[in-house]
Amino acid sequence: MDKVLTLIAGHGVDGLDSSLVFEVRGALRALGAEVGAADWLSPERACDLTFAGLETGQADSIATRILEGWAVDVVAQPLDGRRKRLLVADMDSTMVTGETLDELADFAGLKDHIARITARAMNGEIGFEAALRERVGLLKGLSEDCLSKTWDRIEFTPGAHVLVRTMTGHGAFAVLVSGGFRFFTSRVRQSCGFDRDIANELIAENGRLTGQVGDTIIGREAKLATLNAVSAELGITPHLAVAVGDGANDLDMLRAAGLGVAFHAKPVVAAEARTRIDHGDLTALLYAQGYRDEDWVTSRD
Repeated sequence: MDKVLTLIAGHGVDGLDSSLVFEVRGALRALGAEVGAADWLSPERACDLTFAGLETGQADSIATRILEGWAVDVVAQPLDGRRKRLLVADMDSTMVTGETLDELADFAGLKDHIARITARAMNGEIGFEAALRERVGLLKGLSEDCLSKTWDRIEFTPGAHVLVRTMTGHGAFAVLVSGGFRFFTSRVRQSCGFDRDIANELIAENGRLTGQVGDTIIGREAKLATLNAVSAELGITPHLAVAVGDGANDLDMLRAAGLGVAFHAKPVVAAEARTRIDHGDLTALLYAQGYRDEDWVTSRD
């Protein structure tokens, strides 16, 4: 067997019924595929079906059709290189719920207005850099203390900590790369256990935001460049990387990574990404790599 199809039950649902796995397995075999026995990575939660004789796209399409209406994610990929050595993750609406800039704008009474600009940028309707500078410009004069107040509101996406800790605990390198701000990424890095964080710099003077950001904007091109540069640094190809994000500025790195995951993504991203997680939490990325529940690292030494 040279390929694997992983079925992953959504976060907060009852589980993955074995009858669904049986139906998917039968459909693959009906098309002439050789299919291994169901291998449960997590009881009633995640299951592997190794197969040969079909392309990954065919297997994905078949399983997705059968599972329509069920809160189950499907990941089809080659077995070779499945366990990744690099994680490159977006922050906003990926590692944390919501958008940190939108939350910061709430302290200026501009959350709804700035959130609309954010949504357009994340859907690829307007350029990311221009949208970032426009939004930050609207916050000119806001007290720097509001950054800490915003951080106090931030919630981590379920599975964020165990994803990073498990991968790094098994020898992978983890990078957080965000079009947001280092004030927040540095804290997410420390909490989750990322090895590195890369983001934009908010400029403040005399305790107030100036409405400006640093000269180097971390956007779509920078995210792809980070994936390629860190892969080279580790002496691997991007095939051995998993990248995860939700917005249009993540698309290039998702396409370049061996496993590029659109996570509860904006429509334009979900439509173009090879792999989607629409129902599960971030632990779905562990199951996609073949990690079992007993492999998880839930705390740092």
